[in-house]
Amino acid sequence: MINRENIIEYMRQESYRPMSYHDLREALQLTDEDEGRFSEMIGKLEKEGEIIRTRRDKYGLPEMMNIYRGTIKLSQRGYGILLPDQIGVPEIFIYGRNLNGAMHEDRVLVRIRERASADQRPEGEVIRAIARANQELVGTFERGKHAMQVIPDDPRQIYPINVRPSSKLKLKNGDKVLVSINSWPDKNKYPEGTITEVFGRQGQPGVEMQIVIKKHGLREHFPSTVVEEARTVALPVSAEEIARRRDLRSLRMVTIDGEDAKDLDDAVSIEKIAGGYRLGVHIADVSHYVREDSKLDKEAFARGTSVYLIDKVLPMLPAELSNGICSLTAGQDRLAITCMMDIDKKGKVFKHDIFKSVIHINERMTYTAFNQIITADDPEMKERYDNLVNDFLLMKELADIIRQERNNRGALDFDFPESKVIVDENSFPIEIKRFERGEGEMLIEDFMIKANETVAEYMFWQELPILYRVHEKPEGESLTKLNKVLGVFGYKIAENKAQPFVFQKILKDIKGSPQENVISLLVLRSMKHARYLPQELGHFGLAAKYYCHFTSPIRRYPDLIVHRVLSLVLEGKMNSKKKSALEARMGKYGEQSTLQEAKAEEAERELVDIKKAQYMQQFVGDEFDARISSVLSFGFFVELPNTVEGLVHISTIADDYYIFNDRDYTLTGTHNSRKYAIGDQVRVQLVSVDVDAAKIDFELVE
Repeated sequence: MINRENIIEYMRQESYRPMSYHDLREALQLTDEDEGRFSEMIGKLEKEGEIIRTRRDKYGLPEMMNIYRGTIKLSQRGYGILLPDQIGVPEIFIYGRNLNGAMHEDRVLVRIRERASADQRPEGEVIRAIARANQELVGTFERGKHAMQVIPDDPRQIYPINVRPSSKLKLKNGDKVLVSINSWPDKNKYPEGTITEVFGRQGQPGVEMQIVIKKHGLREHFPSTVVEEARTVALPVSAEEIARRRDLRSLRMVTIDGEDAKDLDDAVSIEKIAGGYRLGVHIADVSHYVREDSKLDKEAFARGTSVYLIDKVLPMLPAELSNGICSLTAGQDRLAITCMMDIDKKGKVFKHDIFKSVIHINERMTYTAFNQIITADDPEMKERYDNLVNDFLLMKELADIIRQERNNRGALDFDFPESKVIVDENSFPIEIKRFERGEGEMLIEDFMIKANETVAEYMFWQELPILYRVHEKPEGESLTKLNKVLGVFGYKIAENKAQPFVFQKILKDIKGSPQENVISLLVLRSMKHARYLPQELGHFGLAAKYYCHFTSPIRRYPDLIVHRVLSLVLEGKMNSKKKSALEARMGKYGEQSTLQEAKAEEAERELVDIKKAQYMQQFVGDEFDARISSVLSFGFFVELPNTVEGLVHISTIADDYYIFNDRDYTLTGTHNSRKYAIGDQVRVQLVSVDVDAAKIDFELVE
């Protein structure tokens, strides 16, 4: 029977030349019975941009016609960057005049206009949008003399949306609204839309949360059918299911998480063995409850990930599963997939076993309690968990070894400060503080990385369908820009020598120097974004050849997919037909998961920035000690001890004219030679806060 993969595979042949519909049908030797299905598939493949129809009605693959498919990212300056789907193709620059109505994060087809040069990306033109990323946008309502518009909150959504008056909604200038797009932009017109919801004014309780959720297209509430299905499958662990699994209920194990965590999807156990350690990583078997193509599965795919918005969680799965039967609650029997690893004293896994299990958690540990035992040597806490202290000491011993092994092979560790926002019952910020990772947080990270590597390598050698967590090496323009700055400090990274250990050495060399922050930040920015792909391309940041996400199936869809494949193998249900079907889906799974992860990260970061601005409003006029965190042509950003950042604009530095040096990222006075550089300590006064834009402005105190 003809399918999508047959058609695309045929077109990938080296001998293939664009064919008409009828020629292609004959070449594939299709019967009359296949006609309807073939016509439907050709139409769908063309609509999705998988194939292209030429002006002469011939079909071929986009990449064979100088056309590339991908996701477009717009800049507020009006240009776009295409992130191609095809592996190995560089990013494509698109001038505003060549966007042809494409909007931020649309899926588009782009034709190359100019090939890449030594120091420049290729230039292209959007020929068609194949999927619109946003049917709805959040923005500010503006009523003019002759027209009404919604100005999108996201500056990357560069088109204002024309709207018509509504008798149902009471609208005032400056209202935050949700607009549904009715017609898309092109070269000659703005998009048009209908206002469907009025949130009110920024600053009102709960408004900013709703704005962030709607702005990023996040799903807040579960459909009733999905909740009902969750209740149906969330049954206690049965004796029959226990009999089908390896019983680990007598094995001592714990969960270690934050105090407020409810979706506990990983537990750990440890034993000392001849030659090293036996580390057990036991992960909630979510695939047992969330079956392929069920309502739960389709909703999880659409969400892609759980989103953590300070005091509100938008879970990937309903609470009946995420906080209920799937969560590894202490004192309860739970279903799991276990990765048992024998690890030598150098941190290498010399034996592993992956199997379905039933487990019983002995203790729900928090990072705070664990750190008090390991770091603070707290006698009261050690007495409370007396039966587990030796396990914790052994875990710490192994985690140090694993971390050193990862470090020895060149893995990068960017330890930028994180923020912790404390809010009251009305979600108003009452404290902003710096969050530091403790031994417990790092230990769990070390164990999970090791399990992810082990599972990925196992699935690779078993030739199983899988979504890898891929992090490609920096190259091209980003490496050129990085070298420009590194050259000032005596470093240069040749493109053919851009290996993890080279970057690691630079980060080690600048540790503790005034330039540490700027160089670390620039190195990070030179890196490509990690993504999910069915191809094994390695993880540059971890210096790992094989890597996947296996350890968080409650909150990440790729982990659920990995579990689903493992379950089929472990239950003896993986056959060639099932394998082919899964392989055909992996690309879509990866694409959606990568997209949703980016949305979640943006939403989380944006809400934190808004809360920081809200918190700082009360301090306008106050002075602070700060450190310069970055320097730009228009001024410099300063960071307060609580991680709040704000801008000192160059126009407010009145004692001289200052010139920006883009080689060492400094501002220098033309007459007094005073220099401002990253890492400098300064005294600043808070002069203004714009909560809407999440912008904070300071001025220097003389």
